[in-house]
Amino acid sequence: MLKKLIAPTALLFAVGAQAGPLDEYWASLEALCGQAFEGTLITHPEGETGFVDQHLVMHVRDCGEDRIRIPFIVGDNYSRTWVLTRKDDRLELKHDHRNPDGTPEETTMYGGTTTNQGRAYEQYFPAGEQTREVIEAAFSNVWVMRVHPDDTFTYGLWRLGTPRVFQVDFDLTRPVDPPDAPWGWED
Repeated sequence: MLKKLIAPTALLFAVGAQAGPLDEYWASLEALCGQAFEGTLITHPEGETGFVDQHLVMHVRDCGEDRIRIPFIVGDNYSRTWVLTRKDDRLELKHDHRNPDGTPEETTMYGGTTTNQGRAYEQYFPAGEQTREVIEAAFSNVWVMRVHPDDTFTYGLWRLGTPRVFQVDFDLTRPVDPPDAPWGWED
């Protein structure tokens, strides 16, 4: 009888020991799958007004085992999708930008990969080499995505060594109707 109790307990301990901050973060995102949320522009770079007074919506639209895609709608612009991909014990963020006809924009698929497991509610993505090649000035970008499941999702960007800071907070307490498919998507 003792043998029967030890085996399941050991299995639970082993499974629990494998779950790290990245697993918890991923589970928080998966829990939002299919839902859309309105955002509020918290800060933006001086002189850049493309997000000011725009209706901002994120839609956790596509969730797979190793990839989550989150369209980010700005007003009537459906060009942006955040693509998060699990790469072993790291997480990669890419910005997929599309033209209205669905073709890739000239500046697309830039981003970065986490350098560690991060926190269960927060992941940092320093710019990768591909980003430097696509947007030279973005070589020092660091993106952050925070998930506080009870209230807020934050998307932010800091360009180290410059005053360039951008942040949008999305209210997770009030889901909204999902938007139409982003440019380049098929339903």
